[in-house]
Amino acid sequence: MTLPIWMYLVVVGIFVSAFMTIKAAKEEKHIEDEWIEKEGEVYIHRMEEEKEKRRQFTS
Repeated sequence: MTLPIWMYLVVVGIFVSAFMTIKAAKEEKHIEDEWIEKEGEVYIHRMEEEKEKRRQFTS
């Protein structure tokens, strides 16, 4: 018994959809990690500036 061609197309479509979902999730995680890294650097820079201001104020 053979399956109709549209059944094969549905199965291929499911696999392509799964692949694209995984690919999009990886790209989104990469972008999110870059944003978190950038925000962390800004936070550290602000902390260093605040520390320097306090050091100058107490001196």
